[in-house]
Amino acid sequence: MKFDYNKLAPQRVWYYFQELSNIPRGSGNMKAISDYCMEFAKKNGLKARQDALGNVVIWKNGSAGREQENAVILQGHLDMVAEKTKDSAHDFEKDSLDLQIEGDLVYAKDTTLGGDDGIAIAYSMAILEDDTLSHPPIEAIFTVDEEIGLLGAAALDMSDLKGKYVLNMDSEEEGILLTGCAGGVSSMCELPVSREVKEGLVVNVDISGLLGGHSGVEIQKEHCNAAKLFGRLLATYLEKTEVYLIDAEIGQKDNAIPRIGFAKILIHENDYSLIESITAEIETQAKKEYYVADPGVKITVTKAAAERTHVVCEEDTKRISLFLVVAPNGIYHWHPTIPGLVETSLNLGTFRVDNDKMHAGFSVRSSVESRKQELAQRVRVLIEALGGSYAGLGDYPGWEYKEDSKLRPLMVDLYKKLYGEEPVVQTIHAGLECGYLMSKKPELDIVSFGPNICDIHTTEERISVSSVERTYKYVVEILNSLH
Repeated sequence: MKFDYNKLAPQRVWYYFQELSNIPRGSGNMKAISDYCMEFAKKNGLKARQDALGNVVIWKNGSAGREQENAVILQGHLDMVAEKTKDSAHDFEKDSLDLQIEGDLVYAKDTTLGGDDGIAIAYSMAILEDDTLSHPPIEAIFTVDEEIGLLGAAALDMSDLKGKYVLNMDSEEEGILLTGCAGGVSSMCELPVSREVKEGLVVNVDISGLLGGHSGVEIQKEHCNAAKLFGRLLATYLEKTEVYLIDAEIGQKDNAIPRIGFAKILIHENDYSLIESITAEIETQAKKEYYVADPGVKITVTKAAAERTHVVCEEDTKRISLFLVVAPNGIYHWHPTIPGLVETSLNLGTFRVDNDKMHAGFSVRSSVESRKQELAQRVRVLIEALGGSYAGLGDYPGWEYKEDSKLRPLMVDLYKKLYGEEPVVQTIHAGLECGYLMSKKPELDIVSFGPNICDIHTTEERISVSSVERTYKYVVEILNSLH
């Protein structure tokens, strides 16, 4: 059913969520959405500033009688992971999201929804425009390019901000209050490849049916990684016959577990049945290994055409195969004192072979800085040993648990008062901008929370209407109570 904000509550939250969804805001495409936020501030008579990257800060005075209280910071990020289904014609550079609603769930047709973290911006805008609420002075921080290494938060100037308490609304499970997170770095690899002309049968290789997901939230579920699965497949082909890689495209974001992949290879025409047999065998093995974590894994090969074409040379095809097989991926250390919490991991999120290079991107995470650096080092040493190059991008700090928090117990008590149950307080393996905020102002007291959003960073992303309403009520009550 077509989305209609007029039929949902809180109406102004959903109005602004629709407004945000009308503006393309994939990571790296921030100007239009940043300018919209500045126009919003101007329209509502609020002081605001915008930096060179597009970060926006908006100030609102405290309500009557509360003007002199300590300011509270409302914080979220403007960008979204821009993924679409294989057959979608959506253009993330210019098209609005096609919002739909089914029962209690809002989603975007054939694309990611951007509930992560559009809902935080919508909450903040609804509060900033509402003059009927009781609240202390508000400083709203809207950052850019969070999804590609927390780049906006890294560059954010906080020297003119006075707030001590921060409500970071970038979490996806109602009833869970986050009070610490891992740090991370994007490890980007390039490997030059040589081409030669060969004649044979071009074969398409498709990997599909995987669940994917956010590598900071889903890594402990040990879903199958499409890039690693292709590496296993290519290595097995090479063990049995002569194969040349033509091109490949697997995964779109280093912090998302790749769930689909496509590649072209060149083989001898009479080897096609062998390739089919190997593919079926690897698929059977993967189905057995991932029968719980990824039961829908599917690998197909199809004939394209017999032709003479440019392929990656034999030596470089083997180097790429070696890289994919040996490249680290998944969980490396569990937290020693918090059961079920991943301490250190990495995710091979993107793999691409174009005309003259192989490109690969990893998201490395750890709550222990030295282990984060050690795992990034493994990636660097591997790619450099193969003759490639390495770049570490968006290196961001972790966020340590604050023992003497005054915000945390207040939020716990308010949640129990509103909903009759105690929220879960925990730290997480995913990266949040809170670490950067704390590094700039160590005195900050931060809690991260949000409504129920499932399958973020995928085209199956959904956000709960009822949870959005409950969480908004919670935010308003926090502001009312935080004297």
